[in-house]
Amino acid sequence: MNRSVLGTVGSPLVQVESPPGSIVAAKVESRNPGGSAKDRPALAMVEAAERAGVLEQGDTIVEPTSGNTGIGIAMVAAARGYDAIIVMPESKSPERQQVMRAYGAQIDLVDGDISDAKDHADELEATEDAVQLRQFENESNPRAHYETTGREILDQVGERSIDALVAGVGTGGTISGVGRRLREEHPEMEVVAVEPADSAVLSGREPEGDSFQGMGPGFVSPNLNRELLDGVETVTIDDAETEARRLAREEGLLVGQSSAASNLAAKRVAARLATDTDVPGPDTQTNLLGGVPETPETELPEDAPLVVTVFWDSGERYMSTGMFE
Repeated sequence: MNRSVLGTVGSPLVQVESPPGSIVAAKVESRNPGGSAKDRPALAMVEAAERAGVLEQGDTIVEPTSGNTGIGIAMVAAARGYDAIIVMPESKSPERQQVMRAYGAQIDLVDGDISDAKDHADELEATEDAVQLRQFENESNPRAHYETTGREILDQVGERSIDALVAGVGTGGTISGVGRRLREEHPEMEVVAVEPADSAVLSGREPEGDSFQGMGPGFVSPNLNRELLDGVETVTIDDAETEARRLAREEGLLVGQSSAASNLAAKRVAARLATDTDVPGPDTQTNLLGGVPETPETELPEDAPLVVTVFWDSGERYMSTGMFE
């Protein structure tokens, strides 16, 4: 029995439809208690602030977010006895706002993007005597993924080699923490970032939009370790939403825009890495990560490339966008 919901952080690794001769597997982070990958850094940042004596019972946490970090902080604050003020762009989905309010958080909406939300959070930190966790700079963010997400993936794949990690970039915490941990065990592994086509700052372009929720903040976060990156893939919002619908209707995986974009990019990388295109793609009903395939025609060679990606949250947080209509 867990003494708190915070002790249930963790997620499964699930094989998804893959290009011929490869395996793509996704960490389904909607299985965390607050419903996203951001539960991990939210908990880690709060615990670090507690250890440092910065946070005490009854204090107020303020944080700018596009949604999921705010939900994670609101959940942790409720469980730990803090007040929370979450600042987010008003363009983000109302489902996120509703979930945060359900946890008891105060929501401050700003006209603009995440940079405007950060500016407003700075003002609130000064005027409300609040503690800002600063997810874009806080080293507990990537460390949380190094210590939990990365370790879980290694346990879940067992002795199989990992050939690539392909993950979307927002704060940079996930790809930096997981990438560093996995590369310690698989030094030849590729690390590939995913960003929106209209906010492709890692690709050297000026941001032109803010179409994705939770990916592509329009600037390079201090928490992103660019030295880990071997490449960058861009995905359009239209392609991501089409893939999100396909994942739901064909694979039973209800995910959001950034998850679908990460999956599209992971499949591109897997197709490139696959060395034997004559081998059929894996049947998603078989347990290729865990052992023996059910049918001979789906068997892959031992050296079939394994590409790991991250499904950040559930598609339930995107219903109001009309993405699934």
